[in-house]
Amino acid sequence: MQQTQGMSRDRLDRIGRFIDETYVATGKLPGALVQVWRRGELALNAVLGQADRERQVPLAEDSIFRIYSMTKPITSVAIMMLVEECRIALDDPVSKYIPAWEKLGVFAGGFMESFQTRPPARPMLVVDLLRHTSGLTYGFQQNSNVDAAYRKLKIGELATEGTLDDMIEKLATLPLEFSPGEAWNYSVATDVLGYLVGKISGMPFDAFLKQRIFDPLGMVDTGFHVPAHKAARFCACYAVGALGSKVIMPRRPMLQDDPQTSPYLQPPAFLSGGGGLVSTAADYLRFARMLLNGGELDGVRLLGPKTLALMTANHLPGGVDLPRLSRSMFSEATYEGVGFGLGFATTIAPASTLIPGSAGDMFWGGAASTFFWVDPKEDLIGLFLTQLLPSSAYPVRRQLRTLVYSAITETGPAPR
Repeated sequence: MQQTQGMSRDRLDRIGRFIDETYVATGKLPGALVQVWRRGELALNAVLGQADRERQVPLAEDSIFRIYSMTKPITSVAIMMLVEECRIALDDPVSKYIPAWEKLGVFAGGFMESFQTRPPARPMLVVDLLRHTSGLTYGFQQNSNVDAAYRKLKIGELATEGTLDDMIEKLATLPLEFSPGEAWNYSVATDVLGYLVGKISGMPFDAFLKQRIFDPLGMVDTGFHVPAHKAARFCACYAVGALGSKVIMPRRPMLQDDPQTSPYLQPPAFLSGGGGLVSTAADYLRFARMLLNGGELDGVRLLGPKTLALMTANHLPGGVDLPRLSRSMFSEATYEGVGFGLGFATTIAPASTLIPGSAGDMFWGGAASTFFWVDPKEDLIGLFLTQLLPSSAYPVRRQLRTLVYSAITETGPAPR
């Protein structure tokens, strides 16, 4: 049996066939790019289908994707770089940096402009922003009056005309969903981290990412917009339902964002650390390889290995998994056996997930069905890029994990 870096060549090849036959050839996905990195080499690189269905543009290895919430791990690394420099601490109250938030109350009833609140049990801490226990929310979750207020004020929406500063001012007028630390709720917290990166570093958030992360790692195609000279590589985005929806009608996806008229062709006013970046497979793989290598890649160190170990630990209060603490109707992860670290999810009980994997991995995805995971125990990275909203449309992430781990024939890092 032919092998590649401790993986079966035949079983690796069937990954591309499965994605093609199940999703691309059937029209469920316009195209897909699948990469598997193992033991220092690219073991699989499958580029399938189209980047732009309407114009019959084939997907390419250097196609540019909206990565949406796969922005969150990058923003989290940025804030942890400042933590390492002792310019901010995880146990700092957020109000130390945003004084207008010092009196934030917790929702106790009512509607926007007549909210009733109670004092929180404790202040919101920086760590709450990283692990989504802050009491903030997303408007698209649509399960509370606070969510409705977010929608009315367009808080955290990529299409907003406001800035990060405007978002912070609006949030100062609204209650928290719950007292910080009492629950897990997917939220605009990572956008707030982007604001803090800019405030603490003294440079615009996008400039910090470029100077401190993208340029050092050689992530040449990652940013908050697609420049004109790269527009031909930008993918179309499709949708079969609304973000956060769970029930999907079985129909051909419709064009949601045309790459020739997309808002991403212009620099945005709102620099969303929670979902605003575009990137390529080559760029994001370099970011993931940095994580796999303990914070360093090709002589460039962004974080120390002990800091990254702290980020990949489960930080949910009580050490529980997400089902025990989650109030969120929507997430970029399934819940059972999964905890949450500082910026991404981590598997804490592999058997509970009912798919192969390793404890101590790190992973997250984006709204347009993109996904990545890093497994240090297996010296492995999986990367999946496509452009279909919402990410809950199909179980492709779990299927991809199953297919990749099933291809492993030698467990652990390469023998020395």
